[in-house]
Amino acid sequence: MPRRQLLALPTTVLALALAACGGATTTSPGATSPASSTPPAASSPAASPGQTTPAPADGGYVSLADYRADQARYDQGKVVLFFAATWCPTCQRADKNLKASGVPAGLTVVKADYDDERELKKTYGVTVQHTFVQVDAAGKQLAKFSGQDTAEAILAKTV
Repeated sequence: MPRRQLLALPTTVLALALAACGGATTTSPGATSPASSTPPAASSPAASPGQTTPAPADGGYVSLADYRADQARYDQGKVVLFFAATWCPTCQRADKNLKASGVPAGLTVVKADYDDERELKKTYGVTVQHTFVQVDAAGKQLAKFSGQDTAEAILAKTV
């Protein structure tokens, strides 16, 4: 099943949840359907108010929710899911570096919450935080690695 179809369900669920909560503007990382066998991408830091997400050609570090909302925009280059935990010092260092230095052109790093994205972790066999999974536009895993904390090191591990 194409990843685009799998991503539609979490987006719909999120929209319904927001509507049920009176249209609250707070967003949380999208959840994958428990029946999904092909996951979308990982979640990343939310943009600050007024901050725009870079165009794919410029590279980007985006949240899973942002990626799911406009996946086609990011699938033009290499997409790497970053399974990060807020309590992980290595994840914190990588997050800080990615925000400070940016991401090279042609690469999108999508930050997924390691603790919340259980189905997504299961789909890609992620068992430890600070894992990166490169995926193609259909959600197929192309590479999996860990230990990198800069955009250049992440890009060097992609295929």
